[in-house]
Amino acid sequence: MDWTALIVLFGTFFFLLFIGLPICYSIGLASIATLLIATDIAFASALMTLAQKMASGLDSFGLLAIPFFILAGNIMNRGGLAIRLINFAKVLGGRLPGPLAHCNILANMMFGSLSGSAVASAAAVGGIMAPLQKKEGYDPAFSAAVNIASAPVGLLIPPSNTFIVYSLVSGGTSVSALFLAGYLPGFLWGFSLMLVAAFIAYKKGYRNLNKPTFADFTFHFVRAIPALMLIVIIMGSILKGWCTPTEASAIAVVYCLALTFAYKELSLKDLPSIILESSIVTSIVMLLIGVSMGMSYAMVFADIPDAISNGLMTVSDNPIIILLIINLVFLVVGFFMDMTPAILIFTPIFFPIAVTELGMDPIHFGVMMTFNLCIGICTPPVGSALFIGCSVGGVSIDKVIKPLLPFYIAIVLALILIIFVPSISMWLPTYFGY
Repeated sequence: MDWTALIVLFGTFFFLLFIGLPICYSIGLASIATLLIATDIAFASALMTLAQKMASGLDSFGLLAIPFFILAGNIMNRGGLAIRLINFAKVLGGRLPGPLAHCNILANMMFGSLSGSAVASAAAVGGIMAPLQKKEGYDPAFSAAVNIASAPVGLLIPPSNTFIVYSLVSGGTSVSALFLAGYLPGFLWGFSLMLVAAFIAYKKGYRNLNKPTFADFTFHFVRAIPALMLIVIIMGSILKGWCTPTEASAIAVVYCLALTFAYKELSLKDLPSIILESSIVTSIVMLLIGVSMGMSYAMVFADIPDAISNGLMTVSDNPIIILLIINLVFLVVGFFMDMTPAILIFTPIFFPIAVTELGMDPIHFGVMMTFNLCIGICTPPVGSALFIGCSVGGVSIDKVIKPLLPFYIAIVLALILIIFVPSISMWLPTYFGY
């Protein structure tokens, strides 16, 4: 391979990002530049080729699940489900040191998985929990750190749009298997944070003077059951073979609408704004997927994945070293790039290395990659959950970084377990026959 194509691709891409061009345009222009270098074709032909690959990349029935899940998440965000899940989370963590911190983590695990958005989770849960924690004497920086660190966990616990995107770009890895594989890693992320939060809360003396009773648990559990049933409906219908993930996403929209209308939190006049907001988010995601598929074609045409694979194999023949290098790349990429374009761009590069050269299962690799990139959502310099969490928590970024450090350590240790203990990701898919 001519290394010029690789330099042009990533050099153009990162230069355009550096000067402030939106990421979708950066990806598209870098792809066109690479095709011009690799093929010596005219600019118009390169543009036409990219457009064709964008159209064919979006021509997938599985991708229809993304707008439906986005719409379902937005309906839930506006439909009064957050407070019911938070109240249930309060009774779950009520007898532990720092109960409101555990409530925050558990609420992000539940609400984040249902909404499918780390930003929505950080805003909704953090907006409710921050005043309560301040009233109980919690350090605002600690409260914000707990909310920020736990906001991305919902992207691992299904239904997850990220796994749908990975399934597309990895050549058809089972979405159902990926959904099942995300449960235990997601719980591991959340419970790791709970251990750290309990230790810090114990040292700081955060206690719950009004410990919840069994009656409190029963009351709030019953109120939360309709929202929690959404996961049962989605996963149950998929695992039973009654419907595909795409069809399940449509069912989720209908169920969320019925639930929020029953709660009388939404009316018909609210639907146009929700649909418009969902359409905007969907168009952004689909544009990113389209141009990223064009970039994937340009990389394959120029033999860039093979070149990177050969380069890694010359660094070391030790699979552990190569795996650590791949994860280090993901970690750094996550600091500067959103998850969707990162998965679309780097899966074609590292997927063949991990699966073919290292013998990893595609499901395990997808969970590992998603877990790793989720870390960037709560880290500087561009972590969206970091900015939202600081905003709703009323603290500046410089004050929240130090309280976040022990949570970062816990998440990285959990990532190491995910990398080197494949059974954490693979147990549930294997149990259900995937």
